[in-house]
Amino acid sequence: MTFIKNIAVAAATAAFLGAAGCVTINVYFPAAAAEQAADKIIEEVWGDDAKKPTTGQSSRIGNSVDYPSRIARLLLDWLIPAANAQQANLDISSPAIGKIEASMKARHAQLLAYYNSGAIGLTSNGLIAVRDAKAVPLSARKTVNQLVADDNRDRTALYREIAAANGHPEWEANIQATFARRWIDLAQGGWYYQSGGGWKAK
Repeated sequence: MTFIKNIAVAAATAAFLGAAGCVTINVYFPAAAAEQAADKIIEEVWGDDAKKPTTGQSSRIGNSVDYPSRIARLLLDWLIPAANAQQANLDISSPAIGKIEASMKARHAQLLAYYNSGAIGLTSNGLIAVRDAKAVPLSARKTVNQLVADDNRDRTALYREIAAANGHPEWEANIQATFARRWIDLAQGGWYYQSGGGWKAK
């Protein structure tokens, strides 16, 4: 009886792993490749204002809510290592992505002074926000609000286009979360970012 029970348990385990393998291959999100893609785009948009990338050490000061998904990803990678090889890169070379990137790069020159003054900051969901309107001259507040709105429109479009360009629109949220961490990780010292519901300076 024990022997039969062990066989049943082994069969159930094999079935579970097989099912997990199928799911992983179909929906596996290439987190490392996403970080590399994010770093490349951020460096292009921010230029010399971006800190040197340190892939693999992200989110220590960014979102902490991603830990469960990371643990799940590590477990699935251990179960089905072949899935990594099937999703090794993210394509960020589409014309749509290039157009958004160029738009954000041009706008960054106008936003830089407001990052430096602390008037605007990086949010925890990959966007930017006005943090301290008083740090913006009254005559410039309308312009700054418009710059922030335009940049957030481009950021949202960027995450969507990267997911679409790689044939996985369902990855949009993962891509946005990855960028959210890397924007913060690569930000200059003194810039503000959201953490725990409040603002902190790097």
